[in-house]
Amino acid sequence: MKTETRPCDEELWPAVAAGDEGAFGQLFDRHSRAVYNHAFRLTGSWCTAEDITQATFLVAWRRRDAARLVDGSVLPWLLVVASNAVRTEWRSARRWAALLRRLPVDRQAADDPAEEIAQRLDDERRMRAILAAARRLPRAEREAVALCLWSGVSYANAAAALGVSEVAVRSRVSRARKRLARLVTDENEEEQ
Repeated sequence: MKTETRPCDEELWPAVAAGDEGAFGQLFDRHSRAVYNHAFRLTGSWCTAEDITQATFLVAWRRRDAARLVDGSVLPWLLVVASNAVRTEWRSARRWAALLRRLPVDRQAADDPAEEIAQRLDDERRMRAILAAARRLPRAEREAVALCLWSGVSYANAAAALGVSEVAVRSRVSRARKRLARLVTDENEEEQ
């Protein structure tokens, strides 16, 4: 009896680079949940995570000839693309908020449905609290935490995806853990 094995990313990517939509679909099925979870951890919003996931795979398809596989996997590259998409989303949100602040107060209240949609899922609220602490970390540490701790990418693969040494990634994660522990402790003491 012959067992069917699924091709690895390294075997699928040449077909994807040549425009094979079926091979790309297999990679999407394999990695979309990890990209989605990564995006959620960075944004604290399920809805935004869906948009980021879509944007990530759109970029992956458009830039399929430029993708970097790390240890035979495209996932670390996809997670970096997702992180970049989140930063783009934040910039857009800041611009949008600045535009809304320029509107007259009456008009802003009437046009802003955010007040009506104030009730979020409990997990989104908790994730925002975690993100508030994580955003106080330096960018390099945030990226290392997002890849290694939140998305389970190995230190070696994260290092390759970020273009730094594995020792640098381990150091960033270690420093970030210490800072986050201090930040969370300080916030808990303030609440009491």
